[in-house]
This record gives sequence, structure tokens and C-alpha cells, in this order.
Amino acid sequence: MSVVEQVSQINKEPQAVYLILGNDNYWIDTIQKKLKALIPEEERTMNFATYDMEETPLSTALDDAMSIPFFGEKRLVFVKNPYFLTGERNKSKVVHHPEELVNYLKNPPQETVLVFFAPYPKLDARKKISKELKKQAEVIDLNQFSERETKQLIQKKIEEKKYVIDQDALNELLTRTSDDLASVMNELNKLFLYKINDKKITLEDVDSLVSKSMDQNVFDLVNYLMSGNTTKAIEFYHDLIAQKHEPIQINAILVSQFRLLLQVKILEQLGYSQGNLASALRVHPYRVKLAMRSDRKYSRKYLRNAYVDLVKIEEQLKSTSSNPELLFEMFAVKLNQSIKKEPN
Repeated sequence: MSVVEQVSQINKEPQAVYLILGNDNYWIDTIQKKLKALIPEEERTMNFATYDMEETPLSTALDDAMSIPFFGEKRLVFVKNPYFLTGERNKSKVVHHPEELVNYLKNPPQETVLVFFAPYPKLDARKKISKELKKQAEVIDLNQFSERETKQLIQKKIEEKKYVIDQDALNELLTRTSDDLASVMNELNKLFLYKINDKKITLEDVDSLVSKSMDQNVFDLVNYLMSGNTTKAIEFYHDLIAQKHEPIQINAILVSQFRLLLQVKILEQLGYSQGNLASALRVHPYRVKLAMRSDRKYSRKYLRNAYVDLVKIEEQLKSTSSNPELLFEMFAVKLNQSIKKEPN
């Protein structure tokens, strides 16, 4: 069953325990709204609660979940940041006893809907509690929602509103929002209002209304650099500075992007697939897809040298009064020279 189908079933056949795996803001917001709709608004004060596992013991949430609904038919309990399901270390000093959840899962009260929101790529499969929860709960894995499904969902929303969108406009919308569904839906609402008369969304409309994020601007800068278009890269960098973006912020995103390109290159050579890469690196699959598309022409040495040079620039920006624009220009020229030495 797909994510769309699972979410649609929440109102029809609510389960006693849910595990929401992943960190997609659009789906998390949608799921929370559907779950809250199970409790009449006037009953939510007494029959709905949220517990953060970085601040509250698991036992407190389970005690609430086992309580009888107060003048109502259902109780709803959200459990956020259940880090004890993963292999991650956490600085929280809250003491949890996961075995209590194992006991709860043996006979969960049918009047309660207990929901775990786990914003992680995956759980620690070696842990008994993780195994039991995945076995007993209705698992909605947001990490499995593919690019194809994203496009289908967006297209469906557009058609429901009686609009049409050009394919290049849809692709640009996804690019400018970094494939983030929450951002896509927000920008779509703006486009609907803008084109309310003819109901046709074009590339020009997206270009006019949907602004690029800082990350997207820097991604364009990386493309200029890696294509050897040094003049355009330097002009674009000067434009970002003129728009009051801080040089150290621009450089930090460049460092992050080249680090990702290098990591993807290494893991690809080790046989990782796109889906496995996203999980291993804990980044959005869209970023991995773009990185795979960008680094195929370049060697690991080229990417490593670019990354090291940017780290050195970061140190200079933090510790000296060097001219940021001159540092970038020197980096761009050096990178262009190294591109020419890359094997064809």
C-alpha cells in the first residue's frame, strides 16, 4: 500500500499504533491533521497529548495512552523524537524503559491511537523495541515516497483545481523548492491565485513567482563552477554579495555541496544505489539525485581538492581580513584549470 493510500485510510480504519518514519513536513502535517480529526474538537483538551522523548520519559506517554478517554470515544497520543529506536546517541538525560513499550504492544487499548513520529532515515533493526514496533504498528514510511509519486500527487492537486501546468514549469517548481512537498504546495497556492483567469501555469509564471532559496542559488553557482564557466560563476557570486548574502554563508553552503558530491562519488563507487545513498548520508533524496547527476564527469581527486580548497577559504574568512570576493575568484580560476586536466 502506498503512502497516499495509507494516509487515506486513517479516518476510515484508524489503527491502535502508528509509526511514522521520516521527516517530510507536508506528510507529517497532513497525517497529524487526519489523526486529530478522529477526536471531536471539544474533546481534544482532555483526550489529546503530545510528548517529546527528549524531554519526557516514555512511561509518561504510555500511562496517558492507557488511560480511559475522558467523556469521549478515543484518546490520541503523539510521541515525538523517539531516539531510543535508533542507534544514535542523544544528549538528553531523560531515562526511558523501552521494555514498557514492548509490553504495551502486546495488548494496546483499542480506545487509544498511539503515534510515534520518528524523523529518521531508518531505525536500529538490531533493537528488540524497534523490531516489535515495526511488527505491531501501522508503519507509514515517508522515506519511501518517490519522486514519481511526488509528481503524481502534485499533478492530481493541479487537476482537482481545474488547472494545467507545463512540464518544464513543473520541473522548475520542483527544482526551486528542492522537491519539498510542503514548499511545493505553498507555492502552488500562490500560482493558483496568480493564474486564476486562464488556469494555465507556465515556466514564466514559476520564474516570476517562485523565488530561489539560498541553497538553490548556490547550487546554480556550483553548476557554473563545474561546467568551467568561470566568468559567469564570478558574476553570480558578486550578485549574491550585492544582495547582502554573507560570504561566509555562501562558502559554508559551497563546502556542504562539494562534501556531498565527494561523499556520493565515493559511495557510488562502492555500489550504493540512489535510495541507499540518501539513507546513508541522511539527506533528502532530491539532493542525492542532483549530486549523482553532477559528479559523474569528475574524478574523486577533483572533488576532494575543491572541497579542501573551500575549507581553507572558510578558515581564512574566519581568521583573516582577506577579501572574500578575491578568494572566490582565485578558487574559481584554479578549479577551472583543474577541470581542463580532468580525463575525458
